Amino acid sequence: MRKATLAALNRVLVGAAVLLVLKVTLSVVIGYRDYLPPNFNSDFLLGRESYFFGPYSWAFYAHLVSGPASLVVGTSLMSDRFRQWAPKWHRRLGKLQVGNVLLLVVPSGLWMAWYAATGAVAGAGLGSLAVATAICATAGWRAAVARRFQEHRRWMWRTYILLCSAVVIRLIGGTSIVLQVDALWLYPISCWASWLAPLLVFELLARPQEALAQPAT
Repeated sequence: MRKATLAALNRVLVGAAVLLVLKVTLSVVIGYRDYLPPNFNSDFLLGRESYFFGPYSWAFYAHLVSGPASLVVGTSLMSDRFRQWAPKWHRRLGKLQVGNVLLLVVPSGLWMAWYAATGAVAGAGLGSLAVATAICATAGWRAAVARRFQEHRRWMWRTYILLCSAVVIRLIGGTSIVLQVDALWLYPISCWASWLAPLLVFELLARPQEALAQPAT
């Protein structure tokens, strides 16, 4: 009875998390009306007109397309039901996901990190996020090729959690507005906390599960 209750609670929590990710992703995409054409009075583009046109614009628009796509595809790939129901599509989308992350999301994120609005601390946080995402995606791909599927799943979960930092940082921003917190230090801290905190929670929760999965000696 207890296991059934925990399983049901887990499904509810996972479902709520998926809906939250998709809702935030949709709200981000709706906000693209400020970027096509670029509106330099909008929050994100404010003050960027002097360097926007050129390499930054290429990185910016690549990130606009690849970021939400990685979240939507990643959400599908994290579903065990989808993997069991359509294993071939899981593999195809997995290849697409890794290619998208390594060729578009990470390079564009790294370039944009140099121009973080609040300075070096935020830029370092975003740049480190891009590097960590590349490492996790590459490790996940290599594990899949070597048919180490448990290891593959752990690395791809890490990758997905890092991609979801885009959702977390917006939740932090929305919460700060509700609480009327307007401090210069908030965004730089958010650039680090949005991926380090969820990743830490994952590692703490995954460790006991890995221990249970180990065969008794």
